[in-house]
Amino acid sequence: MVRILFEVPLSEQDDGNKRQKRRPRRRRNSTKNTSVDINQGGDDEAIQRALSRFTVNPAPMGFSQDIDPPAKIVNVKWDLNAVKKSVQSKASPLVCSPGEFGFLPEERVQQIAKKIEKLDITLEQSLSLRSALNQEKSVYSHGRLMSRANELKRRYDSGESVLSLSTRFDAPPVNVFRAILTGRGWSKNKIKETLKVPSKMNERDREQFQLAESADRVSSVNQSETQNAAEVFEDILCDYFTSLNVRFRRQEDLLAEQKKSEGRAIITPDLLLLDDVRINGIPCAWIDAKHFFGADLRFPKKKTQKQVDRYVNEYGQGAIVYRHGFCETLRLKGAILLDSSPLNLEALATFHESIKKKSE
Repeated sequence: MVRILFEVPLSEQDDGNKRQKRRPRRRRNSTKNTSVDINQGGDDEAIQRALSRFTVNPAPMGFSQDIDPPAKIVNVKWDLNAVKKSVQSKASPLVCSPGEFGFLPEERVQQIAKKIEKLDITLEQSLSLRSALNQEKSVYSHGRLMSRANELKRRYDSGESVLSLSTRFDAPPVNVFRAILTGRGWSKNKIKETLKVPSKMNERDREQFQLAESADRVSSVNQSETQNAAEVFEDILCDYFTSLNVRFRRQEDLLAEQKKSEGRAIITPDLLLLDDVRINGIPCAWIDAKHFFGADLRFPKKKTQKQVDRYVNEYGQGAIVYRHGFCETLRLKGAILLDSSPLNLEALATFHESIKKKSE
């Protein structure tokens, strides 16, 4: 449940801060919704930068201070339900099997559902966690895989399939195929260009690459479906803030503006908020949508923190909205973590249903 608690002109901000100092919020010891206590404490420096965006000169990139009517404070309560770290740890070996990097057949999905039924985590969250685990495995095993490129090439030339090698070395099939081409002495650029046009390959290579692509959601060259789903989720997030009468600029607006002025994209959060939005009491200057589960794992955390740092350096404190929720111990400096509980996800359900029908 989300409520707009009040809306007042930004000029009354100082009075509100004084009242807040006299009545500090007490931390709750409840074991439920622990993410509010653990993750929702904003970074002081980042918060001050977020608040100063309305007055600092020059204004942050893409932010206009000539807002009419003037920016208003909008306080929003966003109830959260994070996944406990112990649950993430228990679910991880149940959802991620060696050599399994592609789309799962319904039978395998139901097997996972049965394994996690006693854990406080949904099937969708578990499958998204599986993707994060596979991605991390892919990144941190890449060097080891490439160091065995010559061995992979020998096995492949001897008749072993890419999928068999993927299972043997527990690595994404497309990465295995890239390693085989590396073993042939191909440059990174030649590999990249060839994979974009499979018709240039010989018959066996083309067949093996197509099998690798079909069995790989981690390193697949074609990520269009994932990107399209993420864009639908961004639209849903924008609709939600529009319903709260919050003004903002969208990523595509910032992208077009920066390409014109800078020649390339510099800093483009999904939503740059033009009103002073306080989510669970924390001022947020920007919002970014993530169409996955916020797992407390090293690689996705490092990748997201790098992105958050760019936004914070320009705009100050912000928020990340995870489509499938997040682990309670995940922390990102300069960003509070939110789930999708208050959002209307019907458009996303319709999108996935249409994709399912096309594949049948």
